[in-house]
Amino acid sequence: MAQVLEFKLPDLGEGLTEAEIVRWLVEVGDVVAIDQPVVEVETAKAMVEVPCPYGGVVTARFGEEGTELPVGAPLITVAVGERPASAAGDTKAGDTGSQGSGNVLVGYGTSDAPARRRRVRQERPVSGTSAAAGQTGVPGSVNGRTDAAAAPGHAQATGPATTMDRQAGDAATTVNGQAGGLATDDGPVPVISPLVRRLARQNGLNLRELTGSGPDGLILRADVEYALRAAEQGVTTSPAEPHPGPPQTSAPSGASSTAAPGEIRTPLKGIRGAVADKLARSRREIPDATCWVDADATELMRARTAMNAAGGPKISLLALLARICTAALARFPELNSTVDAQAREIVRFDQVHLGFAAQTERGLVVPVVRDAQARDAESLTAEFVRLTEAGRTGTLTPAELTGGTFTLNNYGVFGVDGSTPIINHPEAAMLGVGRIVPKPWVHEGELAVRQVVQLSLTFDHRVCDGGVAGGFLRYVADCVEQPAVLLRTL
Repeated sequence: MAQVLEFKLPDLGEGLTEAEIVRWLVEVGDVVAIDQPVVEVETAKAMVEVPCPYGGVVTARFGEEGTELPVGAPLITVAVGERPASAAGDTKAGDTGSQGSGNVLVGYGTSDAPARRRRVRQERPVSGTSAAAGQTGVPGSVNGRTDAAAAPGHAQATGPATTMDRQAGDAATTVNGQAGGLATDDGPVPVISPLVRRLARQNGLNLRELTGSGPDGLILRADVEYALRAAEQGVTTSPAEPHPGPPQTSAPSGASSTAAPGEIRTPLKGIRGAVADKLARSRREIPDATCWVDADATELMRARTAMNAAGGPKISLLALLARICTAALARFPELNSTVDAQAREIVRFDQVHLGFAAQTERGLVVPVVRDAQARDAESLTAEFVRLTEAGRTGTLTPAELTGGTFTLNNYGVFGVDGSTPIINHPEAAMLGVGRIVPKPWVHEGELAVRQVVQLSLTFDHRVCDGGVAGGFLRYVADCVEQPAVLLRTL
């Protein structure tokens, strides 16, 4: 006899409370394989395909395209157990080894994976079957490996009991990694986001060694990133950085107001809502100041022309500006930092994770180039192109939109000369670059027409005084006017 399981919208990243259905990938009556994507949704950070951890026949879908659903709302129901032989992982009814993928999708514990996937030690009981039935390997192992080896990034637990409902249509499911979670003898790992687990797995980090800074010890992305930075520096202390909670809304999801005659009201949701929340928080929490300077960019433009004439991949102007930024941050590291308001500490970073503002049809996004200080102009150009294209197609992942330590904003592409950028919270500074246009300029004692650009630096006055900010901006301007200055840092 088939069993109908309900798959709910998982939490697709820290702080995300809802998602909008963009496109259904399955119809009612379709046979789905374990971990097959069933719907494409748009969050405040990116568009993602959501895989279903159950294999079987789709019996119902919840929500039409364009509908916004809160995290934990039902997405689809799947009849598992009696499935066509052609379905992936076909088994007999009641066989616990085919109920799910073994992966936890933000709180959804499922049973054994097919042979091609990892097996887990503890599973969901189905139709009274013992959770231990059909398992292989020794207790506390995954595919013959010990928990310690498999722990980094692997979905071993759904998180603490205070997080979203862990049930997936099975009354036997409990929270805390019992029947429905993926627990080990040492208890569950309090991680709610699969993105955090993936980041830890990719870097070989054991989540069991971390102390979470979220509610009830929940391990957040910032905890993993802090641990990775600490490992590079040989530090073993736990992070004390504050972590912002989910965006606050003034009305429940789906609430709307009536527009008066002549008014057009657009809900602040999705990317537009996320941008609004972040900018408002920046203005509210960061005491910022701005300084600016005009610079003669004629020699920088000539240097770029010479580079591209020499053959090989073309070098973008943004990449050269980014290279200048990383060199300036090496001289003035105070600006590559954030403020831990709770601990009243300035947290300085060794790596430069450079964000850059990109305007897309979906709104303003700020992709992040990891370890920009270790990249040359060619590598920076390639990464800018890749991330910009991903932003235009809506395929940027939350990991590619978070974790920046400094932002470069080239608003000159909009044909404007200057601006006072709003800092990308929780960073400490942003460099703005206006358009480069011919202007009269005194060059070598004579009036000449030169390519002039205005540079603006907005900085958090808590991390430094005007002398540091002015020194940073002056160094950037010197590199723009005389690119040979950069040779000192190469």
